[in-house]
Amino acid sequence: MLRKQKRLVRAGAVAIGGGQPVSVQSMLSVSHTRFGELERQALRLKEAGCELVRMAVPDRAAVDALSRLKERTGLSIVADIHFDYKLAVEAATAGADKIRINPGNIGDSGRVKAVAAACRAAGIPVRIGVNSGSLERDILKKHGRPTGAALAESALYHASLLEKWDFYDIVLSVKASDVRTMVEANRALHDACDYPLHLGVTEAGTERDGLIKSAAGMGSLLLDGIGDTIRISLTADPVVEVDAGRTLLRSLGLLESGVELISCPTCGRTQVDLIPLAQRVKDACAGIRRPLRVAVMGCAVNGPGEAREADVGIACGAGEGLLFCKGAPVKKVPEDRLFDRLMEEIRKLEAEYPGK
Repeated sequence: MLRKQKRLVRAGAVAIGGGQPVSVQSMLSVSHTRFGELERQALRLKEAGCELVRMAVPDRAAVDALSRLKERTGLSIVADIHFDYKLAVEAATAGADKIRINPGNIGDSGRVKAVAAACRAAGIPVRIGVNSGSLERDILKKHGRPTGAALAESALYHASLLEKWDFYDIVLSVKASDVRTMVEANRALHDACDYPLHLGVTEAGTERDGLIKSAAGMGSLLLDGIGDTIRISLTADPVVEVDAGRTLLRSLGLLESGVELISCPTCGRTQVDLIPLAQRVKDACAGIRRPLRVAVMGCAVNGPGEAREADVGIACGAGEGLLFCKGAPVKKVPEDRLFDRLMEEIRKLEAEYPGK
């Protein structure tokens, strides 16, 4: 896939746009008033592979918590600001790596100028967030409803408020809970400007439904080279969002890190309890960073043949299974040793990885 070159901006250690890899984001769901719990969640997200984490900043105490959290975790943090431009200025000064605002709801032009000046001085970008519930009345009247074109027009309008003060380190984010609307909005923005785009289906729902909607919307855009950062928004543990985001990128060939699990859907030939075995392998591989394809197959038919491209895998049979590497059989293994023997091979490959 060809990715249109976008403007390069940096949020802490994360490079966004400019042909850089697509990064995975999430948002902290714990209040800054419970700092210990907040820090633990941030560290879990970091361990899961979250590259940029957004934090709600509703008051001055949250600014202080953001600064402390960054120092203690080393994470790149986005300050999520609504309405109060002073909090945006203070967060930029306190060490936020990116500011998320909607310039139209923080007040007059002078306030937008103050935010632009603070972010310029700190060397950090601004993410403009627009969704179907935040459209301006005139834009909504013009389009009749929150269409993709309306969302794109609103985002470009808000960008112009920053451009007025010669500020161009901008990331645009247009989201909707309707997948088609979100896709249309991002396609329009992709054609209209060179600002990097943050993708997401907002309010996507609970884990199962949200994963499907997000994969449908973001997957179609990413396959066409559209999008520079992503967040899969779920009514679930944020760690699930990160794991899902990395899985999505890996499945599209946009992430060369971690394990891609290949497992068959089972059928009448399956003679082992394959579903919990596959889940056990997936869980055990969560911390592995070497790019590997691991297969857990239910029978000889779906074994080394269909999973030929896997780096390592097992094909299960009656009371035993076949361990194979790169499609070639290695040895037969008793059923009660299948998991352990597979993980031994995976850990061996991980230990040899120079990028570990």
